[in-house]
Order: sequence, then structure tokens, then C-alpha cells
Amino acid sequence: MSVDAPGAATGKSGESFRHPALFYRGRQEYLATTVPFVTGGLAAGEPVAVAVPRPNLELLREALGRELGGDLKRVELLDMAQVGRNPGRIIPGVLRAFADRHPHGRVRIIGEPIWAGRTGEEYPACLQHEALINLAFAGRPVSILCPYDAAALDPRVLADAAATHPVLVDRAAERVSRGFAPRRAIAAGNVPLPDPFGDSGRERGTEGVATVRFDHTTLTPVRALAVREAAAGGLDPDRALDVELAVNELAANSLAHGGGSGTLRVWIADGRLVCEIRDGGQITDPLAGRRPVDPATPGGRGLLLVNQLADLVRTHSVPGATTIRAYFRL
Repeated sequence: MSVDAPGAATGKSGESFRHPALFYRGRQEYLATTVPFVTGGLAAGEPVAVAVPRPNLELLREALGRELGGDLKRVELLDMAQVGRNPGRIIPGVLRAFADRHPHGRVRIIGEPIWAGRTGEEYPACLQHEALINLAFAGRPVSILCPYDAAALDPRVLADAAATHPVLVDRAAERVSRGFAPRRAIAAGNVPLPDPFGDSGRERGTEGVATVRFDHTTLTPVRALAVREAAAGGLDPDRALDVELAVNELAANSLAHGGGSGTLRVWIADGRLVCEIRDGGQITDPLAGRRPVDPATPGGRGLLLVNQLADLVRTHSVPGATTIRAYFRL
């Protein structure tokens, strides 16, 4: 069956953006849809990119090599576990990066951002990412096919996919998703971030949390704390610089948009350095940090840069309170 017929992403003919979810079970079902999606795009003269986890990437590499006579240079192949390990990086750094390089005519992309190895901490960011694709590409001639391993993923993940994709495809049929509600999915990912140190509010060094409150006059201690904790965690100097830059951008956003002050907390958990900024602002743009910025445009790069630098970014924002956590693997 075709997953790129007119209206396949929306259930309405004539609309240019197409965003189906593929529910597959096993290699055969995976290849039965993904390979024709790629070869059909190439036959139509459309640029094609594939960004999936390495096991499926190798599976597709082998199958496409047979179909294309070894001419894999016609397809951009990316390991999603690397380029998309932070879900907040996928739209600007993978999907938009590819689509914007080919501004004339339709492009096709296979993007598999959710797999069984994703953690519960990562999943809300993944859910928001899938929903935000619909906003980021509305009206553009882009087809993005998102595979979901129906045999390995929790049924709740598949239910969420119905909310973030307007069309669902499986071995039986292609159908319009009656549960399609991307803005509801975006809100579902905007959940309070659990405090790993309990509800006591204690922030003592003995609990492994370093804390500093800041305003316009005290940014230097914020950067110093980030550098010190990154070094204590064993990060090399280049990666420690990434931590410093990310924390500086988050603190600068707090000063500009979060009421002029904030709190930085840093700790180590599960092999990652966690940097948390809290302030009194609210992020109202759901695509903040996921929209490429023209190099000639001043400002507007803070959250975008943080998404590029960190291995995971989680955000909770409501009127009068925003918490952002940036995670860095040790």
C-alpha cells in the first residue's frame, strides 16, 4: 500500500504535508512499507532521508542496497540514536536541516524517534516532538513516515502515536486517525518534572545538589558552578564548555524572559550531569528551541543552542513558572 498518496498525512486531499505512523511487527512488515516509501520517492525525483535507530538503519541499508544496485548515495542515512538522542534536536537538526537543503519540490523522510530503548525520562520529550512535527511542517511539501515497533512498544505509546499522526498504517490497512490531537499531545508532554530529592526541599551538598540563585548581577557564579560540577563529573574540557554554554543560555533566558532572576541546581544521576534552571516566566511558543534561526537574525538562539548541546532537554512551563533540565552524559 502507498503511504504517500495525496492526503495521506491528513486524510484530506490537496494538503501538502503528510505524516503517517507505521505500526510494524517484525522485519518483513517494516521493510514492506519503508522500502517502497524510499524507492517511490527516488523514482519521483524527491530527495530522501532515513533517520532510524542503528538496527533498523542496517536493515534498511541492506534492503535498499539490493533495490538500488548498491547506489546508497542517493539516500541520506542517519542513526537516530545519535542525531536524535535529544528529541528536541530532531526537528531543527535533522528534519528541517534536510528539508531546508531541498526547498524546491517534495522531500521524503523516514524518522523513527521512539524505540524500546527510550527511557521514561525521555519519552515526554519524544511525544512532544512527534506532535510538534505537525506544527513545524504545516503546509510544506514534506512527507515524514514514522515507524513504531508495535511488538515492542507499550500500547500507551501506540495510543499516543494516534494523537500525533493523522494517518495510521499497519499490515491490514491505512486509516485516518480518529484520535489525532497534536496540541493535546503537546500539553500531555508538559508535565511537572519529578524532584529526585523528594519533597523536603533540602538542597544540601550532602544530597549531591549544588544550588545557586542568580539575577543580573550574579551570572558569574552560575557559569562557575556549571564548570565546577562538569569537571567533578569527569567531563572532558570540550564537553564541560558545552555545559557552561548551555547553562549560560538558560540563565540569560531567565533574565530576559523569566522575571529577571532564577535558580540553578546541578546534580549527577544515572550517569548524567543534570542542570536545572527555574524561573518565573512561561514559554508560550511550543516550537521554542526547535525552529532554525536565520544566521542574520539577532537573538532567538538560546533554547535552540541548548537542544544542540545537551543529550536531553526536559521542560515544564505554566503561567508564572518554568523549569528546564538539560542532561549531559558522563
